Amino acid sequence: MIDALEQAEAAVAACFDTPVWAAGERDLVAALDAAHRIEQRLAAVKLALVRELDGRGTATAQGASSTAVWLRDRLRLGVGAGRRLVELAATLDAAPTGVRDALASGLVDVAQVRVIADTVQTVHGTAGTEAADKAVGVLVDWATRFDAALLRRLGTRILDHVAPEIADAATEAALRAHESRTARDRHITISEQTDGRLRLTGILDTEAAAALRAAIDPLTTPTGPDDTRSAGQRRHDALADVCRLALRTGELPERGADPAQVVVTTGYDPLARQLSTGTLDTGLQLTPEAVRRLACDAAILPAVLGGAGQPLDVGRQRRLISGPLRRALVLRDRGCAFPGCDRPPRWCDGHHIRHWADGGDTSLDNAVLLCGHHHRHLHHGDWAVHLGGDGHPEFVPPAWLDPEQLPRRNHYHRRR
Repeated sequence: MIDALEQAEAAVAACFDTPVWAAGERDLVAALDAAHRIEQRLAAVKLALVRELDGRGTATAQGASSTAVWLRDRLRLGVGAGRRLVELAATLDAAPTGVRDALASGLVDVAQVRVIADTVQTVHGTAGTEAADKAVGVLVDWATRFDAALLRRLGTRILDHVAPEIADAATEAALRAHESRTARDRHITISEQTDGRLRLTGILDTEAAAALRAAIDPLTTPTGPDDTRSAGQRRHDALADVCRLALRTGELPERGADPAQVVVTTGYDPLARQLSTGTLDTGLQLTPEAVRRLACDAAILPAVLGGAGQPLDVGRQRRLISGPLRRALVLRDRGCAFPGCDRPPRWCDGHHIRHWADGGDTSLDNAVLLCGHHHRHLHHGDWAVHLGGDGHPEFVPPAWLDPEQLPRRNHYHRRR
C-alpha cells in the first residue's frame, strides 16, 4: 500500500507540474473529472486507515487523549475536523458494502456518503433490511446526479421508491416525530447587553419559522441604490417594523391596565430645542434624534411634574396622526412616499414635515407617510421633504448626492 501511495503521490506531483494552459477544453474537463474521482478514492483509503488506527487504539498508545487529538498533531487538523473524520470513518465502516464501494470507485463524495449512510440507516429501522439494500442502489444512482444537499432532500421520500406500501404511514410518523422534536427544542433567549441592546438567539419550530419569514422577507429587500445596510441590518430593521406594526394594531394583550406600548419620558422645552434625551420605561436612555423620531407617530401624554418628579396633573393625548387624518394620508401617499420605496401603508409611520415640537400642526398638509427605514433615514440624513404644488410629497436630496438638489417623488405607488 505504501509503495502504491508513493507512486500515486509522484504521479499527482507530475500532474501539478504540467502546464494546464496548454490543454484543450475537453481535456481540461476530463482531467477535472479524473482528479475528482481520485480525490474520492483517496478519501476512502484515508477513512479506512483512520478507522483501523482508531480501532487499534494507536492514539492513546502514543499518549494522545483521543484519535481526534492525535490527528490534529499528526495531520495538522483542527480537533473538530479530526473528530468529524473519526465519526465519518466509523459511519463508512458500518455502512452497507455498496456505499463503501461507491466512495472507493469515485462515484460519490464524502458528504454524499454521510447522507446515504444516514438515510439507509433510517430506512433499515423503518422498513427492514431488504428495503435498506434497495435504498443503497437508488441513493448511489442519485448521487451521480445530485449534490449532498439535494440528495438529503430527495432521501426524505426514498420509501416511495423502495417500500411504497408503507411510505405514507412512515412519512406521517416522521413528520409527527419531527414536529415533536421541534416543539421540544423551540426557544428564544433574550440577553440584555450592558449598553441596553438585546442579543436574540434561539430555534423556531417549522410553523413559527414560516410565519417569521413570511412577515420579514418582504421587508428585507434593499429599498434603493442608496440602501447601504447589510443583510443582517435589513433583517433587524424588518423585525423592528413587524413589532411596530403589531403595536400599532392595538390588538396585543394589555399589560396591567395599559395597552402594549413603548413609553418614553422627556421634557417638552428641551424637546422643542432638539436637545432632549428620553428615558424608556426600562430606564435606558435615547438620543434626542431617536426621541423626536418616535414622537412623529406616537401619542403624546402631557404631564405636569412636581419638583421631585411626581406627576401632579396628566392631560389628554393629542397630535397623534390617526383616525380620519391617517386615512386621508394613506389615500394621498398610498405607502412610503420616499422615492423608490414600495412599502405599503401598514408598514408606515406618519411623519410631521415640520415637527410638532417645532410648532408644526397635525394636518394633512404637514404630514407624510414613511416606512421605518426611511423615517430613520430622514431624521438622521440630509434629505428634506415638502409638499409640491399638487399637494404630493417631494424629497430634496442632499447636495453631495445631487448638486442641483432637484426634488424627487415616489413613482412606485399607483396614482389616480
